Amino acid sequence: MKEKSQKKKKTFRRYPLIQGAIFFTLFAMLSLFCARMARAMIYVNINNPNRKVPIAISPLSGLGGTEISKVVQEDLDYTGLFLFLDKKGFTEAPYQPFNRADWQPAGVFFVLKGTVNYTPEGEFQVSATLYDVESGAAILSKTYSAPEDLLRPLSHSMAEDIYQALTGLKGPFTSRLAFITTKRGRKDIVVSDWDTRRMRFLGLNETILLPPRWSRDGGTLLYTAERHRAWGIYKINLAGARETAVFRAGGTNLAGDIDAAGDVVFSSSFKGSPNLYEKLGNGKLVRLTKSLGIDVSPAFSPDGKKIAFVSDRSGNAQIYIMDSDGYNISRVTFQGNYNTSPAWSPDGKRIVFVGRYDGISQIFTVKTDGSDQMLLTDAGVNDQPCFSPDGSLIAFTSNRDGRREIYVMQANGKNQKRLSPPGMTAYGPRWSFQ
Repeated sequence: MKEKSQKKKKTFRRYPLIQGAIFFTLFAMLSLFCARMARAMIYVNINNPNRKVPIAISPLSGLGGTEISKVVQEDLDYTGLFLFLDKKGFTEAPYQPFNRADWQPAGVFFVLKGTVNYTPEGEFQVSATLYDVESGAAILSKTYSAPEDLLRPLSHSMAEDIYQALTGLKGPFTSRLAFITTKRGRKDIVVSDWDTRRMRFLGLNETILLPPRWSRDGGTLLYTAERHRAWGIYKINLAGARETAVFRAGGTNLAGDIDAAGDVVFSSSFKGSPNLYEKLGNGKLVRLTKSLGIDVSPAFSPDGKKIAFVSDRSGNAQIYIMDSDGYNISRVTFQGNYNTSPAWSPDGKRIVFVGRYDGISQIFTVKTDGSDQMLLTDAGVNDQPCFSPDGSLIAFTSNRDGRREIYVMQANGKNQKRLSPPGMTAYGPRWSFQ
């Protein structure tokens, strides 16, 4: 086993510094279209928002239109990128055609308007247009349709399209979330829309159940459960809710991750100290580490070529990275004496993890070479973080309001908001990959 463990002194920043500038060369004959695009590039930038972009989400006219607009605005609000015009400032009724002169005095840059028709077949047909107030042009114009029980997914799709039209990036709004909930001492896995609504309970009813992990195609969840005083690793197919055992043996067995080929990486102490193993699709078991310490929490990089994991081989829990075959181990974290729960950003450039700060678990991110470590949270106890599939948001567990609940924040730590419903104990969120 080749290991690179040269210790380097690292520091972290309390808040990320927003650096860099966007430069434009202005010519006398620059068109209005280019001016609008330049403004969007400056203000609708997920990495460097100089200020929130003023936008009006008008209630769509027709049955269900108000609810659709509400969901769209809630989705966009979680990004922290937009400033929404209060309905009292609307001078144009939902059913009236868009007129840029009606919106210019309000100072908004963009306006969403549309209509909803309910067909005799029980389906909603929605026509929505996003306008640029400066030019009066339509940035996005699209028709959506869905049965009544899928009105929220339709709204999420609309929010996704608006986000992409304004940022050039795909958003997280059509993805799903899996997490653990507890009721009367029994634990279950919940699969929901990204905002924890439209929840589906899998009915596991466990006393000990660890947070799930998604397969890359979104069809399977991997998790750990303690049954009959034995720790087992299981998979459940979401289409048919059919569970299969991945690995059961003496000792502690903890699920890690699934790669694109369906291979499972996990930690097990069935041969002594907890080490990392990989269960291949053909059933072959491969040992990846041979440490005398504790190796846990393995997570595949987005391309499947690397594995991040936690080890106390240096004396306390730290984050390490190795090749997927177990070679070329390098240490990532050096600040703090207890760092756990690594999860990769979708571009593979950063890792989000849990570390102790003033003796309390908080959320950090760090580049994979160990540089640029950043502290993102400071209220309550925070753990179990993961990136959204587009990398713009981080979901995590926090007890800041008295119970364990799911929160979300921008990837730089800003705009932290509760995501799970009030009064519900929910923890261990994990975003789907698509």
